[in-house]
Amino acid sequence: MHKSRLGTIVIDCHADEAGPAAEFWSRALGWAAQPLAHPDDANYRELATPPSEVKVLVQAVAHPSRVHVDIETDDIDAEVARLEALGARRVAQVKRWWVMEAPTGQRFCVVRPQRADFEAHANVWEP
Repeated sequence: MHKSRLGTIVIDCHADEAGPAAEFWSRALGWAAQPLAHPDDANYRELATPPSEVKVLVQAVAHPSRVHVDIETDDIDAEVARLEALGARRVAQVKRWWVMEAPTGQRFCVVRPQRADFEAHANVWEP
């Protein structure tokens, strides 16, 4: 048994740094932008969404701008296998997560839990 749920909407911005893009999205959506605490995550800014809403990140990337979702899970291997059984495919493992592609071409990531209320609100999947 493992759990998963929609965790984050990531706004990928083709830019050298996340700051200017985060400033736009912060002002557009009305949520303050802040850097993430981990030094390896300098190309991200988190928008201060209300606790009851999905987390929103702005990320500076080298690929074309787009939006993708992160599925958070307490068992990355089990969730990747479950999604593969539904027709998704693995694209690349990056740091601590998997980039995947849906059968219809959308990219998404499978990541560790990102929000404090994960346990209370995640879907439960039986093997």
